[in-house]
Amino acid sequence: MDFRLKVFYTVALRLNFTKAAAELYISQPAVSKHIQELEEEYKTKLFERNGSKIALTPAGQILVEHTKNIFEIYREIEFDMSSFSNERQGLLRLGASTTISQYIISPVLARFHQKQKDIKVNLLNGNTEQIESALLNKEIEIGIVEGQSKNQSIKYIPFLKDELVLVCNTKNPLVKQNKILLDDLKAMKFITRERGSGTLEVIEYALKQIDFKISDLQIEMQLGSTESIKSYLLNSDCFAFMSIHAVSNELKNNELIVLDVENLVIERYFYVITLLGKSDSLSELFLDNVSLYYNLKL
Repeated sequence: MDFRLKVFYTVALRLNFTKAAAELYISQPAVSKHIQELEEEYKTKLFERNGSKIALTPAGQILVEHTKNIFEIYREIEFDMSSFSNERQGLLRLGASTTISQYIISPVLARFHQKQKDIKVNLLNGNTEQIESALLNKEIEIGIVEGQSKNQSIKYIPFLKDELVLVCNTKNPLVKQNKILLDDLKAMKFITRERGSGTLEVIEYALKQIDFKISDLQIEMQLGSTESIKSYLLNSDCFAFMSIHAVSNELKNNELIVLDVENLVIERYFYVITLLGKSDSLSELFLDNVSLYYNLKL
């Protein structure tokens, strides 16, 4: 039954029998057989089939929630029981928004793995909105994001201070100016992140405080990753507000340069997020390691 539920849950996540079979290293007929046996067991359909597309039935949606809870209990049992033999084992599912996963979290994960070699860590990458959604859907236990939506079901813990700075190619003509005026921003072409990005939300909020709208900027393109924005800047005369952590190497190599903007400072915190009132030993162990690495009190 446990493996059947694993098959069901994988199909429910992917909504594709072929992808589920590949992920589980079994054949597609085997996936179909396990789903059929579950449907016979519960005397109800779990998926609606429309040609090559499938969707969860109401019964399937209920089973997904129960399956999440069952696997969460198993995950906690594995870690808690392994602690008695001083050989901590388990799976920790993390989520990190783009800037953090690319430039912040790697040394923390490396240090954690050195101390806890038998604990497997899965890292989900996405924008802040996607990471919060994964946490609410119990697809991850901990997230680290670039902003906070103040969702009532999520606990937000300040993690690391960041500054968003205006950057451009060092060959850009405006580099010769000592300071960029607010009115200058309206004539400049910008590259921004996509909707749902924590970085974009912070920029919008900061501009709003000085009676400036994101729509006042000439946005040439929205791109889905920090690396793609940097690459675009290196090959254009565009500008972007970016995390100082994300451009540190380019600044050292004199590829990008920071421009001062009159009366505009954009600061923010990265946040560790967990479900409010939900805690487990493995998550607490990881958070302890994070706090020690950054000398924080989480």
